[in-house]
Amino acid sequence: MPDLFPTTEEAAQDQAREIGIVNHLGPDSFKPDGLRPFFEYRSLGLDKLTDGKVGAHVIRARPGQHADAPRHTHTLDFQFIYVLKGWAIFDYEGYGEHRLVAGSTVYQPPGVRHKEIAHSDDFEVLEITMPAQFDTQTAE
Repeated sequence: MPDLFPTTEEAAQDQAREIGIVNHLGPDSFKPDGLRPFFEYRSLGLDKLTDGKVGAHVIRARPGQHADAPRHTHTLDFQFIYVLKGWAIFDYEGYGEHRLVAGSTVYQPPGVRHKEIAHSDDFEVLEITMPAQFDTQTAE
């Protein structure tokens, strides 16, 4: 089944092809169309593969743009974050302020009020959510 499972080299030559279970990083993988304008988002395709049950993104800072979002909550069942690069400072209501660095993980309880305070220009995380699409509400 070579059409379903291209090598990394083949996938790099044909970025327009939808790949199914394999998702390769390409030059246009990150999009500025996510929840926050100071981040770029790379969907890993789990939303399509699981019929919306699971979402997975790599989210990275847009250099020179910094956190400017109010305290908020998300309506979802599960949210997990793994920091890949850089650092960020978040405040989680009831849990305090935390500096996240490469290797830090966050299980963000459903509905917890939180706010990003700052992040480095190279901040990058893997985020997994259930469901893939969820509502966000301001919670000042």
